[in-house]
Amino acid sequence: MLDINFSPFHNLETERLLLRRLANEDVNEILALRSDQEVMKYIPRPLAKTNEEALAHIAMINEKIDSNEGINWAITLKGNPRLIGIIGHYRIRPEHFRAEIGYMLLPVYNGNGIISEAIKEVVNYGFEVMKLHSIEAIIDPENFASERVLQKNGFLKEAHLKENEYYEGRFLDTVIYSILNQH
Repeated sequence: MLDINFSPFHNLETERLLLRRLANEDVNEILALRSDQEVMKYIPRPLAKTNEEALAHIAMINEKIDSNEGINWAITLKGNPRLIGIIGHYRIRPEHFRAEIGYMLLPVYNGNGIISEAIKEVVNYGFEVMKLHSIEAIIDPENFASERVLQKNGFLKEAHLKENEYYEGRFLDTVIYSILNQH
């Protein structure tokens, strides 16, 4: 079984991005992300409506890091500390050497390869630092942009689950993509 330990927290860097720990100062951007109907369209979670809900989300993310249950990074452009998105490993299953990756980005930054660049670095962290064997992404089958970015980054479709989630009075399908550590 994996020994997961996120202490000390590691910032990640790419050519254009700095991935850092979320802080309460990110409250406005987290609220903007989690209250945006377009951003949340394929994420079956209630929209955030207040700064308190955004702060609670930041606190939950940081508690999961402190308890080694999950790790998320604020996506920022180098030279600008403002959060433009989040990305991380959720639902870590150490006994299976597997975790789920998830991400979201403020819409104004869509189409610039930012998520793809961040995914490469977070997948690398998952395989090299966390010693995962596989990483999955669970998406809505209608989320074609996310499907494209996953395929571009070497993820393969594993399954299309029919009506396996229930949210707001209806059953939803999910699609699972994954990538294996080839090292």
